[in-house]
Amino acid sequence: MADYHFVYKDVEGASTQWDDIQRKLGNLPPKPPAFKPPSFTPAQEESSLPKDKSWIDDRTEEELEELQDDPDLDDDRFLEEYRKKRLAEIREEAKIARFGSVISITGSDFVREVSQAPPDVWVVVILYKEGIPECALLMQCLEELATRYSSTKFVKIISTDCIPNYPDRNLPTLLVYNNGAVKANYVGLYSFGRRCTPEGVALVLCQSDPVLNDGQSGGDMSRKAVLEGVRKRLIEKVVKDHEDDDNDGSSSD
Repeated sequence: MADYHFVYKDVEGASTQWDDIQRKLGNLPPKPPAFKPPSFTPAQEESSLPKDKSWIDDRTEEELEELQDDPDLDDDRFLEEYRKKRLAEIREEAKIARFGSVISITGSDFVREVSQAPPDVWVVVILYKEGIPECALLMQCLEELATRYSSTKFVKIISTDCIPNYPDRNLPTLLVYNNGAVKANYVGLYSFGRRCTPEGVALVLCQSDPVLNDGQSGGDMSRKAVLEGVRKRLIEKVVKDHEDDDNDGSSSD
């Protein structure tokens, strides 16, 4: 009677005696190394981390404020000064990137979003309706200005949602708010000149108040900077249009 010798895998994935023989003969690839889980390294406690420049960089605005009375920073003049500098940078970044788009609101949002806006924020409100070409044109201009002047708040609201029975013939209408009060209003597209452009709208908005703010400066300096920048862009646009007209004329000859 033949003597049979059985080999088996008593553990799933373990090598059998037959596999070992075949590997020695070169008929099977080498056995993969046994799985070894990574060693456990406990997370370093926050209190044990070294307090240096990179540690300050990782703190949030709230955490930096709480560090004002930290005894470790009191003993390190450089870190305390760097904490103050980093806190100012975070606040400035938040101020510059405050808005940046035309925000859609409803009638129930108006008081919170417009009337109760912070005193240092100018709010430009467009009353509009879909399907009116003049509204679409002014909206396009405001979207560009909202991107350029991200510290000014731009909002849009359906006219009759803001003022019941407001006549469509008055659309688009712009309302300018600051510190809870209406500072200016512009009814109809003709308020912004023969050709409604972002530069033309900017000039009208900044005639008497620093409505547009890019976050880089404030008050009357902001108004002067905006007007200077708008005038420069207007001149560049006129020159470009003139050059385009000359090129079109020469190509048709």
